[in-house]
Amino acid sequence: MIAVIMAGGSGTRFWPLSKESKPKQYLQLFSDKTMLRKTVERLYPVIGPEKIFIVSTASQKELIRKNVPEIPEENLIVEPLGRNTAPCIALSAVYLSGKYSPQENMLVLPSDHVIIEQDVYLASLKKAEEAASKGFLVTFGIKPDYPATGYGYIEAGEVIEENTYRINNFKEKPDYKTAKSFLEAGNYYWNSGMFMWNLETIIESFKQYAPSIIEPVFDIVDLYHNTDAGSTISKIYADIPKQPVDVAIMEKSTKGIVIPVDYHWSDVGSWRAVSELQEKDKNNNTLPEKSLVITSEDNYVHSSKLVALIDVNDLIVVETDDALLIADKASAEKVKDVVELIKKRNWTEYL
Repeated sequence: MIAVIMAGGSGTRFWPLSKESKPKQYLQLFSDKTMLRKTVERLYPVIGPEKIFIVSTASQKELIRKNVPEIPEENLIVEPLGRNTAPCIALSAVYLSGKYSPQENMLVLPSDHVIIEQDVYLASLKKAEEAASKGFLVTFGIKPDYPATGYGYIEAGEVIEENTYRINNFKEKPDYKTAKSFLEAGNYYWNSGMFMWNLETIIESFKQYAPSIIEPVFDIVDLYHNTDAGSTISKIYADIPKQPVDVAIMEKSTKGIVIPVDYHWSDVGSWRAVSELQEKDKNNNTLPEKSLVITSEDNYVHSSKLVALIDVNDLIVVETDDALLIADKASAEKVKDVVELIKKRNWTEYL
């Protein structure tokens, strides 16, 4: 088994702490280790650094080297630019097919998730590896514990074997009523964005269902080690359709299966999600060590200053050297809209 960690995201929902120079996966949100570092180390009981590959943009290469220096430099797969997960996975699969057997199993992971139950996680990889060796396209479905509206869902169908099901459908992020009905139905799982398949199966699936993605990728990989081909590679890659692998492959294939898992997972998609994972005081506040609170509840504050809260509830407050974010917790997803406004005003120093 080899692992491909997708680390090219910009993390705009975590502004102002996350910037173009330091995206979300390089933040130390929950410990003294970055999220990328935690993702890599989580694999070490079953996969060594020589079989872990990281795919990202060239601008993040130095950040990757700093965070995981033990990963060989040749294991860094460089995307010319972000085109969503389908082109990223296609590029990785074709690149790796030149190094490994077609039957080698390929685990695909985001770089910025939180997983608490390490032993359960590793056991799920073993189960997925067995299924991938049989030619299935495996995804991991998170058992929902509340009717979340911020996640996509996977509808499980026919039983393949114990705790393994064919995928009936992928569902977009639902409204609350629909999410509640999914929870009550019992066969819907949060879409984790984690996958396992063998190289042959995924490459053949791209050829069958997304040839407009895989065909130019073969041309790119042929040029990959040509030091003079950078602009040509970028031009080819920019013309590839921008699609998630769920849409390009998983929704179309008859080989898709889901393995339900429960290991206290979070994709940490917003400051609100961070607040839910942090320690809280008796009033459900997450605060710096030096803070004063007067009748305030359910707040999250990230700051190096002395903080005093008076009669405020459900706020996100994030302070850095050059910016201050104040938002209602319910509107935490809109932080990415702030980043878009900054871009429109050309305030690049805040990006």
